Amino acid sequence: MVRSHPDKTFFINDVAVPISAYPELIGYVEQLKREYGFTAYMIGHAGDGNVHVEFPFSGEEEYRQRMEMNGLIVKKALALGGTATGEHGVGIGKAKYMPVEHGAALDVMRAIKQTLDPNGILNPGKIFPQ
Repeated sequence: MVRSHPDKTFFINDVAVPISAYPELIGYVEQLKREYGFTAYMIGHAGDGNVHVEFPFSGEEEYRQRMEMNGLIVKKALALGGTATGEHGVGIGKAKYMPVEHGAALDVMRAIKQTLDPNGILNPGKIFPQ
Protein backbone atom coordinates (compact mmCIF):
# COMPACT_ATOMS: atom_id res chain seq x y z
CA MET A 1 0.00 0.00 0.00
CA VAL A 2 2.74 2.42 0.94
CA ARG A 3 4.65 1.66 -2.25
CA SER A 4 1.49 2.37 -4.25
CA HIS A 5 0.99 5.71 -2.46
CA PRO A 6 4.47 6.98 -1.46
CA ASP A 7 3.22 10.55 -1.12
CA LYS A 8 0.34 9.67 1.19
CA THR A 9 -0.24 9.15 4.89
CA PHE A 10 -2.54 6.34 5.98
CA PHE A 11 -5.44 6.53 8.40
CA ILE A 12 -6.46 3.11 9.71
CA ASN A 13 -10.06 2.44 10.72
CA ASP A 14 -10.81 -0.59 12.88
CA VAL A 15 -14.32 -1.92 13.50
CA ALA A 16 -15.81 -5.33 14.22
CA VAL A 17 -19.23 -6.87 13.65
CA PRO A 18 -20.81 -10.26 14.30
CA ILE A 19 -19.40 -12.71 11.76
CA SER A 20 -22.85 -13.08 10.20
CA ALA A 21 -22.80 -9.34 9.39
CA TYR A 22 -19.24 -9.29 8.03
CA PRO A 23 -20.19 -9.64 4.34
CA GLU A 24 -22.67 -6.75 4.65
CA LEU A 25 -20.02 -4.52 6.23
CA ILE A 26 -17.47 -5.35 3.54
CA GLY A 27 -20.09 -4.70 0.85
CA TYR A 28 -20.90 -1.36 2.47
CA VAL A 29 -17.26 -0.27 2.39
CA GLU A 30 -17.03 -1.27 -1.28
CA GLN A 31 -20.20 0.72 -1.96
CA LEU A 32 -18.75 3.80 -0.24
CA LYS A 33 -15.55 3.49 -2.26
CA ARG A 34 -17.53 3.46 -5.51
CA GLU A 35 -19.99 6.15 -4.45
CA TYR A 36 -17.40 8.63 -3.15
CA GLY A 37 -14.55 7.62 -5.46
CA PHE A 38 -11.86 7.10 -2.84
CA THR A 39 -9.18 4.48 -2.38
CA ALA A 40 -9.26 2.25 0.67
CA TYR A 41 -7.81 -1.13 1.49
CA MET A 42 -9.40 -3.69 3.77
CA ILE A 43 -7.36 -6.02 5.90
CA GLY A 44 -9.31 -8.13 8.30
CA HIS A 45 -9.66 -10.91 10.77
CA ALA A 46 -12.80 -12.31 9.21
CA GLY A 47 -12.93 -15.13 11.76
CA ASP A 48 -13.71 -12.63 14.52
CA GLY A 49 -15.56 -10.02 12.44
CA ASN A 50 -12.77 -7.43 12.54
CA VAL A 51 -11.75 -5.29 9.57
CA HIS A 52 -9.20 -2.52 9.19
CA VAL A 53 -10.08 -0.04 6.47
CA GLU A 54 -6.93 1.82 5.48
CA PHE A 55 -7.33 5.18 3.77
CA PRO A 56 -4.41 6.90 2.00
CA PHE A 57 -4.64 10.69 2.12
CA SER A 58 -2.64 13.88 1.78
CA GLY A 59 -3.64 17.28 3.02
CA GLU A 60 -6.37 18.54 5.28
CA GLU A 61 -9.23 18.21 2.79
CA GLU A 62 -8.50 14.55 2.02
CA TYR A 63 -8.09 13.88 5.74
CA ARG A 64 -11.50 15.46 6.44
CA GLN A 65 -13.09 13.35 3.71
CA ARG A 66 -11.50 10.16 5.07
CA MET A 67 -12.75 10.99 8.56
CA GLU A 68 -16.24 11.35 7.12
CA MET A 69 -15.90 7.89 5.55
CA ASN A 70 -14.54 6.55 8.82
CA GLY A 71 -17.63 7.85 10.62
CA LEU A 72 -19.97 6.23 8.11
CA ILE A 73 -18.18 2.89 8.50
CA VAL A 74 -18.26 3.07 12.31
CA LYS A 75 -21.97 3.91 12.27
CA LYS A 76 -22.66 1.01 9.91
CA ALA A 77 -20.73 -1.38 12.17
CA LEU A 78 -22.78 -0.21 15.17
CA ALA A 79 -26.02 -0.58 13.20
CA LEU A 80 -25.00 -4.16 12.40
CA GLY A 81 -24.60 -4.94 16.11
CA GLY A 82 -20.85 -4.44 16.09
CA THR A 83 -18.37 -2.21 17.83
CA ALA A 84 -16.59 1.03 16.97
CA THR A 85 -13.24 -0.60 17.63
CA GLY A 86 -12.19 -4.16 17.05
CA GLU A 87 -8.78 -4.20 18.66
CA HIS A 88 -7.09 -0.81 18.52
CA GLY A 89 -8.96 0.82 21.37
CA VAL A 90 -11.15 3.87 21.63
CA GLY A 91 -8.62 6.60 22.36
CA ILE A 92 -9.67 10.08 21.37
CA GLY A 93 -10.95 9.52 17.85
CA LYS A 94 -13.69 7.05 18.66
CA ALA A 95 -14.83 8.46 21.99
CA LYS A 96 -17.68 10.30 20.26
CA TYR A 97 -19.20 6.94 19.23
CA MET A 98 -19.26 5.50 22.75
CA PRO A 99 -22.67 6.95 23.77
CA VAL A 100 -24.29 5.35 20.71
CA GLU A 101 -22.56 2.03 21.28
CA HIS A 102 -22.91 1.76 25.05
CA GLY A 103 -25.80 4.01 26.07
CA ALA A 104 -26.38 4.11 29.84
CA ALA A 105 -23.54 1.63 30.40
CA LEU A 106 -21.18 4.52 29.67
CA ASP A 107 -22.19 6.07 32.99
CA VAL A 108 -21.17 2.85 34.74
CA MET A 109 -17.82 2.89 32.93
CA ARG A 110 -17.31 6.52 33.91
CA ALA A 111 -18.06 5.68 37.57
CA ILE A 112 -15.61 2.76 37.54
CA LYS A 113 -12.94 4.97 36.00
CA GLN A 114 -13.52 7.63 38.66
CA THR A 115 -13.38 5.02 41.44
CA LEU A 116 -10.17 3.41 40.24
CA ASP A 117 -8.50 6.60 39.04
CA PRO A 118 -9.80 9.55 41.09
CA ASN A 119 -6.79 11.68 40.16
CA GLY A 120 -7.10 11.01 36.42
CA ILE A 121 -3.51 9.80 36.05
CA LEU A 122 -4.23 6.59 34.13
CA ASN A 123 -4.37 7.36 30.41
CA PRO A 124 -5.23 11.03 31.08
CA GLY A 125 -7.49 12.86 28.67
CA LYS A 126 -8.79 9.74 26.95
CA ILE A 127 -12.50 8.90 26.73
CA PHE A 128 -13.47 10.51 30.07
CA PRO A 129 -11.56 13.81 30.28
CA GLN A 130 -11.54 15.38 33.72
